[in-house]
Amino acid sequence: MSDAQADPALTGPLTTADGRPLKAALARAEARSKRRAFFLVLPLLLFVVVTFLMPIGQMLAKSVNNSGFYSWKDRDAHVNVPLMVDLRGWFDDNPVGTVPDEAAYAALVAGLSHAREVKAIGQIGTRINYEVSGSRSMFTKSARRAAKLEPPFKEALLDLDDDWDDPKLWGSMRNASKAFTIDFYLSAIDRTRDADGNIVKVDEDRAVYVLLFKRTLILSAVITFLTFLLGFPIAHLLATLPLRHSNLLMIFVLLPFWTSLLVRTTSWIVLLQSQGVVNDVWVSAGLIADESRVQMIYNQTGTIIAMTHILLPFMVLPLYSVMRPIDPSYVRAARSLGATSWTAFRRIYMPQTVPGIGAGGLLVFILAVGYYITPALVGGSSGQLISNLIAFHMQKSLNWSLAAALASLLLFGVLLLYWLYDRLIGIDNLKLG
Repeated sequence: MSDAQADPALTGPLTTADGRPLKAALARAEARSKRRAFFLVLPLLLFVVVTFLMPIGQMLAKSVNNSGFYSWKDRDAHVNVPLMVDLRGWFDDNPVGTVPDEAAYAALVAGLSHAREVKAIGQIGTRINYEVSGSRSMFTKSARRAAKLEPPFKEALLDLDDDWDDPKLWGSMRNASKAFTIDFYLSAIDRTRDADGNIVKVDEDRAVYVLLFKRTLILSAVITFLTFLLGFPIAHLLATLPLRHSNLLMIFVLLPFWTSLLVRTTSWIVLLQSQGVVNDVWVSAGLIADESRVQMIYNQTGTIIAMTHILLPFMVLPLYSVMRPIDPSYVRAARSLGATSWTAFRRIYMPQTVPGIGAGGLLVFILAVGYYITPALVGGSSGQLISNLIAFHMQKSLNWSLAAALASLLLFGVLLLYWLYDRLIGIDNLKLG
């Protein structure tokens, strides 16, 4: 038997200097390293959760929340005050399509009276007014007299307003009495429910959201294409010019980032308006007559021009980051083997820039679909995007649930775009720098 076989220290399990098993010591060191790395990224993780994931979660919850009719948040007591509880119970006990009877009207009067007491009748009327225009004033008027009404309550309410017998109104109250609903998503795609609960299209004069979604997608695609046409040669120059010239050109590319977005947008208003600089130059050059000035502002033209200029650097920089490492000897080798300049560009140079094209196109398109200030200032009624309507519902109509539904659909569209990009090109090929 050899010395190595006879020595128990060599035949037993490996240990550290302090006698611990080596395998356990390595596992403990690895776990300690992972904990250290986790604590290092913990602040960033918390920042992402608080500023990104939580707001998105609240937005998704708000888009299906339907508490504005059956309950009210008492901000002083920090509790939910139940409203229209009796009416909600009547809806639960009676199927869709049931003609409201005296019990339904009695429950409605009780709910109106209670909502008047807690000063929540405006919220109830506003919620129903989203689907039945003009109903808010009817709710507030009837609530003022609800405490004095006597049976039969149906006749008493109809004496106040004949619309209390409208099946569409009762259908809307039935939909609003549910804790959660998809009705805001239906509204976001120009759909609604009839008195029987069936999903139908809204009237043509009220169908605006699908049109705005289509316009947003089309204009964003046009802007992305234009930034590619303008940005590709700029990025190519940046990548091929001598360093002292490319640095100067890079300053001009980055210059818009040093200027306020609002200043750049208002500058385009000065340039593009009928009496603006561009039209004055064309008139002075004799290209157009003074009475035939071109309207390039407060329409889709103004939106496309201004947003193309603003988003151009977001296309140039990813393209430049991909073009810079491309070895020019590849194209020279193709030329030496008989390829024309166009063939060498199309088959050798262009394929190597695809990751930058995809990254720039994805970045510009996503920024374009969510842009707000520029379309609001230069777009007019025909150049505004869906983001402007989301802001309207947040700030003016105060229909936050519909705004959340519209924003959620926009978010789902962006996620779908990511998925398509991953399927066609691959996220691994995405290069932003």
